[in-house]
Amino acid sequence: MSLSTDVTRAQVKAATLIEALPWLARFSGSTVVVKYGGNAMIDPELQRAFAADMVFLRYAGLRPVVVHGGGPQISAMLARLGIASEFRGGLRVTTPEAMDVVRMVLVGQVGRGLVGLINAHGPFAVGLSGEDAGLFTAVRRPAYVDGQPVDVGQVGDVESVDVSAVSDLIAAGRIPVISTVAPDADGVLHNLNADTAAAALAVALDARKLVVLTDVPGLYADWPDTSSLVSEITVDELAALLPSLESGMVPKMEACLRAVRDGVPAAHVVDGRVAHSTLLEVFTSEGFGTMVVSARSAGAERPSPAVANREGSVSARSAGAERPSPAVANKEDSVSARAVSTSPAVVNQEGTVAG
Repeated sequence: MSLSTDVTRAQVKAATLIEALPWLARFSGSTVVVKYGGNAMIDPELQRAFAADMVFLRYAGLRPVVVHGGGPQISAMLARLGIASEFRGGLRVTTPEAMDVVRMVLVGQVGRGLVGLINAHGPFAVGLSGEDAGLFTAVRRPAYVDGQPVDVGQVGDVESVDVSAVSDLIAAGRIPVISTVAPDADGVLHNLNADTAAAALAVALDARKLVVLTDVPGLYADWPDTSSLVSEITVDELAALLPSLESGMVPKMEACLRAVRDGVPAAHVVDGRVAHSTLLEVFTSEGFGTMVVSARSAGAERPSPAVANREGSVSARSAGAERPSPAVANKEDSVSARAVSTSPAVVNQEGTVAG
């Protein structure tokens, strides 16, 4: 390899670091909630890349918080144990027996595994579940078949959030890794929708960003037209688009919509199949997925190439589009998940609770 080639590669790396400077300055000290799911949870290389990304965010002065599901791992463990899976209205019926498996897999397998990967870089990650210190309170949600509610057992959404324990960990320089199981008001454990839980936590923490990893490049205004990828969308535009979205994207985009409507300045959907996609979305001018904001700013800083939406108008990434609106918390550091608990649980395209 020639010296000139080495220099060129080094210059490219330096240029990337320089490009990140304004974003590092802007987001330093900010809390970022990342919903970890999809293929990024299954592929070992992507798992390691995600863990490294979280440590990078922490070293860069941000305060990452990870919320994870684990649908594929739950299905695999139920099959190994010979427990039949029943679905109603697309949702897994979660019996007390199945709930024990859900808890074991999310808290003891997926959560612990991610904590270990992050801590390979230093003693940063601490695992929690929605049960710990009253972090989440769940409320049971039915499935719907032909417009009629049907009982699916211990499946729930977030009713309220108490961030005191998570805030203490953040203040100590830790990276909380949160498993989405939580009790209801009567102490009955539920499997939470992880997208909903991440959105509720982002609001409660007054986070600067919510980042949701998925298995697609972002939101398409007119799927399967791959040229209709949307770089930036407002909450009003997203609300109008939701009824036409593919089922697999609905829980992700609803979580983003609710988070931004309740005060999170920006929410992002990024392709978790691409290593370091979180960093590419947060720290580059072009972005890498779809950003949801309350309204666009006229004073865009280095906007990305324009992307047409399905009405033919132009959506350009605006670096100045975030408009913070603090979440309203009570004196116990608890916040009510107002918008999060107003609709039935939604399912992903595999027919399981989105997680």
